[in-house]
Amino acid sequence: MHKDRYKALIIDDEPAIRELLEITLNRMHVDTQSAPDLAVAKRLLGRESYDLCLTDMRLPDGNGVDFVAYMQSHYPKVPVAVITAHGNMETAITALKSGAFDFINKPVNLAVLRALVESALRLHDSSVHTGLLIGNSPAIQDLRKTITKLARSQAPIYICGESGTGKELVARMIHEEGPRAAQPFVPVNCGAIPRDLMESEFFGHKKGSFTGADIDKTGLFQAAEGGTLFLDEVAELPLPMQVKLLRAIQEKRIRPIGSQIEVPVNVRILSATHKNLAVEAERGSFRQDLFFRINVIEVRVPPLRERREDVLEIAAHIMHRYAQGISGQEYRIAEAAMDALQGYDFPGNVRELENILERAMTLCDEYEIKAGDLRLPQNQPVGMNMTTASGAVNLESYLNDIERKLVHEALEKHHWNLAATAASLSMTLRSLRYRMQKLTIRKG
Repeated sequence: MHKDRYKALIIDDEPAIRELLEITLNRMHVDTQSAPDLAVAKRLLGRESYDLCLTDMRLPDGNGVDFVAYMQSHYPKVPVAVITAHGNMETAITALKSGAFDFINKPVNLAVLRALVESALRLHDSSVHTGLLIGNSPAIQDLRKTITKLARSQAPIYICGESGTGKELVARMIHEEGPRAAQPFVPVNCGAIPRDLMESEFFGHKKGSFTGADIDKTGLFQAAEGGTLFLDEVAELPLPMQVKLLRAIQEKRIRPIGSQIEVPVNVRILSATHKNLAVEAERGSFRQDLFFRINVIEVRVPPLRERREDVLEIAAHIMHRYAQGISGQEYRIAEAAMDALQGYDFPGNVRELENILERAMTLCDEYEIKAGDLRLPQNQPVGMNMTTASGAVNLESYLNDIERKLVHEALEKHHWNLAATAASLSMTLRSLRYRMQKLTIRKG
């Protein structure tokens, strides 16, 4: 927080609550003004400028959700946090969908309140770097604007999109543009954690709590304290773990295995999967209540075939990065190869483009990539979508085939050295083993 003094507007019809909030914020060197209802609040907003608003959900002349909408329309840069009745998650989620920065339950936990206020005030110092998304297609320009807007909120966000579109990149950008940028960004691949270790990985454990627990272990929630926890491939979580995760998100508390004490946690939850989570919830493989909780706001990352005009710019970036990091020599790409790339549908998206180009740079002569060096899959004609005659898409199977081929090629290249293969594919050794098991890849 860089300003000498910040100013907050507090709206609550209970004098005792107003006084508690005023004292707490004043001790944080935040000046306050209070209003018992929305009418007085709006008059104050017309005369003063504020860095933060705290409003009760129930007011004599309206409700917090209406006030959030009013602020979004008239004062969109001022973060608004709502105070809700304990356990009323549906109301809190409605407020977040309307644009609230965050929520806090009654009775107000002062430690949680202070963390919320600090996050809100850091918004004034956060910087913007949406240039990380390469391309200038309308789809990417819209996504950049969405990221900038969502970075200002603390609402849980569900990032959907096909494999390889860059969902983790979008999550990192939301984190880095927001008030938590100076705190940890902790990504976790939910599909790569063994089921019997999930609770320990997420919540930690105390020494001696189970066989093999030789030391205290800090879980992922505590590792992300003050920052962002990114749950990639969240659809892979087993149902028992989904129950525990839901409680941790709602209560903002976790209990390490073997501990008698719950630990408060202050993290923002971002999640992603290439699966259709709504369909998974309808099937019963993903809890409806957890889906409702993490899908407060949905962001779709477009596939590469919907932004073909970005392909060559992304390719140039990949080749430049490869040249700087490995070869020390810049690469050229022949016109026929450019045409082939722009006409191909990339069912594996940007990740597939990276793999194709890195292989081509290894195979090409005199640092020029020709169409033949790309070795585009032959079972998908250039420019054709992956659809059957009935119109049904069997994308999952096709993506698995591509991934199996790429992983197998990398293993062969590194003589089945798993550590070297994992490094070349930018994944952890555990994740590689998991992919090999899932894709039934074996030596010989």
